[in-house]
Amino acid sequence: MTNREKLDAKITEAQWGKTVEDLLDTYGWHWVHFRPGWTEKGWRTAITGTKGFPDYVAMRQNRLVFIELKSEQGKLSDEQRDWQAWLHLTCAEVNVARPSDFDLLQEALKWTK
Repeated sequence: MTNREKLDAKITEAQWGKTVEDLLDTYGWHWVHFRPGWTEKGWRTAITGTKGFPDYVAMRQNRLVFIELKSEQGKLSDEQRDWQAWLHLTCAEVNVARPSDFDLLQEALKWTK
């Protein structure tokens, strides 16, 4: 395992989220993230609707991007896979991004049509 792989494996989803937010800001994206909060029943995200919606929605010029963050070992839930499939039917870009995807994500967010 390389040093980069060891570092990527230690990055939490929250830390990865901050990195992605910095990239979105750096490249001039308008974005939103639905952040979970701690309740007496555990972590909950205060939204209604179908479970599994991607973590980030971002727009820049004529591009609409959905990003689901995962740690290196994180797995998509069935609901997240459903959203991925439904969103792929639209003209939007849909991504699952892990810390090891940093270089690819950075290039994708820099690029403009």
